[in-house]
Amino acid sequence: MNDLDILQERYTLVMERIRQIPGEHFGDAVLEDYFGFCAEFLIMMDDTMQFLAQRGLEKAPVEELKRRNHALYKDILPDHYEESYGNPAYAVNRLGEELGAKLSFLYAELRSLIGFVYEGKLEDVVIRMELFVEVYAAFCYALEEEGELLSGEELRKILYWFVSDYADVAAERRISEQVGADDSFYQGITAIGVIMESDLTDVRYLYQYGEYVSDSELEMAGFLAKLPEETIAGMADTYSEGYRIGFEVTGKDLSKKQTVGLYYQLGFERMMRRAVRNFEKMGLKAIAFRRAYSALDNKGLGNSGFYGAIPNRQFDYDHKDDNGLFLDKNYVNRKLEVTRTAYEKYKEQARGYGGPAVVETFGEADFNPISKKEALQLTPEQKSLWVEYRSQAGELQREYIPEDERSFTIIAFPVPEIGPVFQELFQETIRINTLDYMCYRKVQQTLIDALDTADYCEIKGCNGNKTDLKVNLYKLADPEKETIFENCVADVNIPVGEVFTSPVLEGTEGRLHVSRVFLNGLEYRELEITFENGMIRDYSCANFATEEENRKFIRDNILYHHETLPMGEFAIGTNTVAYVAARRLGVEAKLPILIAEKMGPHFAVGDTCYSHVEDVKVYNPDGKEIVARANEISNLRRTKPGAAYFNCHTDITIPYDELGELTAVKKDGSRIVLIREGRFVLPGCEELNKAFEK
Repeated sequence: MNDLDILQERYTLVMERIRQIPGEHFGDAVLEDYFGFCAEFLIMMDDTMQFLAQRGLEKAPVEELKRRNHALYKDILPDHYEESYGNPAYAVNRLGEELGAKLSFLYAELRSLIGFVYEGKLEDVVIRMELFVEVYAAFCYALEEEGELLSGEELRKILYWFVSDYADVAAERRISEQVGADDSFYQGITAIGVIMESDLTDVRYLYQYGEYVSDSELEMAGFLAKLPEETIAGMADTYSEGYRIGFEVTGKDLSKKQTVGLYYQLGFERMMRRAVRNFEKMGLKAIAFRRAYSALDNKGLGNSGFYGAIPNRQFDYDHKDDNGLFLDKNYVNRKLEVTRTAYEKYKEQARGYGGPAVVETFGEADFNPISKKEALQLTPEQKSLWVEYRSQAGELQREYIPEDERSFTIIAFPVPEIGPVFQELFQETIRINTLDYMCYRKVQQTLIDALDTADYCEIKGCNGNKTDLKVNLYKLADPEKETIFENCVADVNIPVGEVFTSPVLEGTEGRLHVSRVFLNGLEYRELEITFENGMIRDYSCANFATEEENRKFIRDNILYHHETLPMGEFAIGTNTVAYVAARRLGVEAKLPILIAEKMGPHFAVGDTCYSHVEDVKVYNPDGKEIVARANEISNLRRTKPGAAYFNCHTDITIPYDELGELTAVKKDGSRIVLIREGRFVLPGCEELNKAFEK
């Protein structure tokens, strides 16, 4: 009997047991309701497997596909979430504080089965179904044989050993997905298959993924299907060419690479099909993997991979710290060990992976998260351990996928959810993504020439913005051959429009303030960060009623559990065209950081833009070497590598209308004003103000 036969036998046995559970009674009506609820979900998973095996995706009418898709996600959608066991608050209210959050975790983990079922990853399906039956049996035994409920600690141990025992299975699968290792063991859909083989004029193809399909994805697919071929070609060519240029401008050899990872949202398949063919001409095979939904895959709030509509962002937020259930030193060591084993198995594929090509989206409905005391939380010790794990996992990845050999590109487009301005904004975004980079390169060089003479910069806000910053700059030893700022045009970060540097931390100080900003999909109101010698000293926002809640929100989602972070980047965005278009259409607050960072000066907290590749020489188009690639923290990489990096980088932009003055100050105290009251005043930069005049 081969491995597949054994898995199929295990699947048959576990499903037989699960089908019995809804009708059973063991003495606790509330727990019976919970287990019956979960069992019905798993029975629906079995029905879905049969539907897929019988080629239902091809034969069923689109109305049935839509009904089935909605049924998979119904209970966690906002209209039903208040009475879903996926909601920790509901679970704790029903099941008690000792068990509620843990059983909510179990149900959230069972929900990751949807993707595994559609991709035919039977082992991942079986082990989670067996976990459910194991937990159910433990409760039955405790009540029937011992006359009491299973304790919260006993439940935690079962869940702990599940994630520990199967860490190797998850690591091997996830890494094989990410580096494009062929694995014929999986029998389900592949994203590249959907892109290249589907009839993209028929939106039924969207239901092949198993991801949640909302009206927005349907409208996006229909919208792209009607665009002229030359428009689609322009979108895809800008995207794939940016990827190629990223290798070229950094002196990396693209010919050594065999694969490129596609990150995209459902609905963009027509663009992605053209991009796949473009990458093939470069000698690259396109690969795509699903956004992580399982705790075994380090799920979080990000969208690495392909993904559909997010059914309920509050559900994701409620479960972002689910690893608090099992995160300890032993688990971290186990996870790192099995990750290294998996990388070693796929080391050739890892070395051939070129990096991700990302299509971001923006325009989704505003999301104001609710912090629930019932949700699992990381302890202070776990937060420190998670920071340590991320650092070591990053180093491990770079060992097998060296930073100095890989690249990436990112481009962004709006989604229909943004409202009536969608189609006009989409056309504006295409225009913004294809601006004349030679024009911007010339103007930005003018800014750099002035900045290279400066000792530091002063940035002050206006119109209610309380920013008052001094940013210390690298001191050039040979101005004829060296430069401080990178002249960034449209390659890895599309669209064009910024010059950036790694500031000197000592002497960098003051307050950064923005009235409203979206960072990694979360809104911040009246965000303030105070720096002292380049490090975050204090922070606040006005999202929640209490200072404690606001500080926790920032620490969790900007500082990523670190005590402090350095100012890793100082940049000046020059894309006034994007800014004016956003103001005219009233979508400034909806823009992703990829575009927003080009619309004013911005400051990144975390690592520098040259993180882990500080020793690789980089040159501007004028031939000068960009020498400000490191700071006092990243300089520790040779003596204390564990203290040199934070493994995060978040850009915060001051929009032009909140910018009073940005001035380069020379060593002798003389001043060169670059921007005053939101307009570029440095001679040679007049072109940037034309968008305002229009």
